[in-house]
Amino acid sequence: MIVMKFGGTSVESDVAIRRLISIVKTQIHRQPIVAVSAMGKTTNGLLEAARQAAAGDLAAARARLETIAEHHFKTADALALAEERSLLRLALANRFDGIRTTLEEIHQAGEVTPQFSDAISANGELLSSPIVAAAFRAEGIKGVWVDVRPLMRTNGDFTRAAVQFDEANLKLNEGFTAALANGGLPVTQGFIGSTAEGVTTTIGRGGSDYSAAIIGAALNAEEIQIWTDVDGILTTDPRIVSEAAKVKTISFAEASELAYFGAKVLHPSTLLPAMAKDIPVRVCNSRNPSNEGTAIVRNAPPSKAPVKAIAFKRGITVVNVASDRMLMAYGFLARLFNVFAAHQTPVDMVATSEVSVSVTLDDTRNLDQAVADLQQLGEVTVERDQALICLVGENLKFTPGLASKIFSSIEDVNVSMISHGASAINVSFIVADKDVERAVKTLHKEFFSELDAATFEAVAVARAAA
Repeated sequence: MIVMKFGGTSVESDVAIRRLISIVKTQIHRQPIVAVSAMGKTTNGLLEAARQAAAGDLAAARARLETIAEHHFKTADALALAEERSLLRLALANRFDGIRTTLEEIHQAGEVTPQFSDAISANGELLSSPIVAAAFRAEGIKGVWVDVRPLMRTNGDFTRAAVQFDEANLKLNEGFTAALANGGLPVTQGFIGSTAEGVTTTIGRGGSDYSAAIIGAALNAEEIQIWTDVDGILTTDPRIVSEAAKVKTISFAEASELAYFGAKVLHPSTLLPAMAKDIPVRVCNSRNPSNEGTAIVRNAPPSKAPVKAIAFKRGITVVNVASDRMLMAYGFLARLFNVFAAHQTPVDMVATSEVSVSVTLDDTRNLDQAVADLQQLGEVTVERDQALICLVGENLKFTPGLASKIFSSIEDVNVSMISHGASAINVSFIVADKDVERAVKTLHKEFFSELDAATFEAVAVARAAA
């Protein structure tokens, strides 16, 4: 059994969905479970309608929703069997009626609470998945629509709910085993779940990949496939460097670092369930299915290339805390990190000296409160509009001359923080956001002008990640 997850561009139209079906057909013997995202731009459209309703413009919210509805009905009519169209249209109409009701509730409340946000945004996958299931049936395949919400049990932390694995794994195994019976092909949703009380939740933007990995791990899948619109994991973002190449095989550890530090192809949490069960993950291009994509495995083959890929993350905030009380003291860092823990704010990078600490954040929702508490420890300064650049590869820590090669190539770019040695496979540093593209282009030229054929494959046409 395998899990095949298809992103928004892979289900954006009837043409894209037919392409999806042709891909799945080639692997039908492997008992696939298909997990889909919302149709391209649907989630953003639904959330914009919610914001319009909250701002008092219910008419504009309804108009935006009607545009979304028209596209879904048109796609459904193009794909479903004639005898199924009326039932599918009714199911979609009921879903849109529910969205209209929620928009009215948001309008009355005057705000989009996290629970309202989840109630609205979850509908993208709940609209696309029955259309895909019907399209399979039109092709003579037993497409079985599975509502993942009662199976994917989460807590009630809306917009970023945590999966309750002890319960979810059992429910997912039971639910999908039943759907696979008698030749069924389950079609389900990524991104969403529900609380024990049945309230809809989401596990964060990009969580469809994570959902697929959770399902695959719960059922001990042979492989988890992430189908997007690039040929795999690339040496960097092709929107910045058009000649970015594909990495053929990469380790779980390397891919996790890239995802966490900004690579767009994978959600940062995707690989955790797969790693726990040692299930290979393959990133493929639904627009170029003949390409084998990138295989993510426990241990990648040795490579002559010191750097596998370059990722970057924009919108970084650096917080600096300076205090003479750090000098020859113990427990200071514990108190500092307790502040961030109390305000549920993750820290990415850390640099310390005898009397100061600098940390980077990409979640600043609770920054003001955290800064107020940090000021009890010392003088606090905040630097916004920064970017984190991360180079990943095997044994970077033990490659002589690597740091010199990195920083001499970007000697005209100011680097304000460096992390090298904490991880054997990662060198990270902070630059101003305005310098990130120039730095990435320069670094890519430095490390990938000549490609190791065993590790990389040139990409004829690079597309931005879904």
